[in-house]
Amino acid sequence: MANPPENPTKLFKVLINHEGRNSPAEVRNVLLVVATLIAAVTFQAGVNPPGGVWQDGSGNHFPGQSIYASQPGPYYVFLVCNTLALASSINLIISLTWGFPFFLEVVVATVSMAITYGSAVFAVTPKAPDQFRWLLFTGFVPFLLRLLIQMGKYYLWAVSP
Repeated sequence: MANPPENPTKLFKVLINHEGRNSPAEVRNVLLVVATLIAAVTFQAGVNPPGGVWQDGSGNHFPGQSIYASQPGPYYVFLVCNTLALASSINLIISLTWGFPFFLEVVVATVSMAITYGSAVFAVTPKAPDQFRWLLFTGFVPFLLRLLIQMGKYYLWAVSP
């Protein structure tokens, strides 16, 4: 059995502050791995929604529609949160690979993945144009926030003495 730490406060500080493990290259690598995992999980959840899709066309549903979409409220909460997570992870991947070799290929791959996600969600969701407008807006939120932050930083830099 392991011995308890002599100074719990010191152990807590080491765990929270990540002492000795926060070089910029290490942080970038960890963030890229985390962002890639989030992108993979959210993409898969959008392409293959929880509960699967209807196989038959009986009742008020069609083959290929999401079973979870029969509960519109929770389904659209899922879609909005999932889309926000995917867009945020794609934004993080693009931001962290900015200026790297093969950056253009990374952008093409991530944009293609986002378009594929959108078309898959559109294919399995019952047609409701209002919800898709909100979903599209949700996908742009992380990019708009990054743009506003960058513009604010530039403004503060430009007006500082």
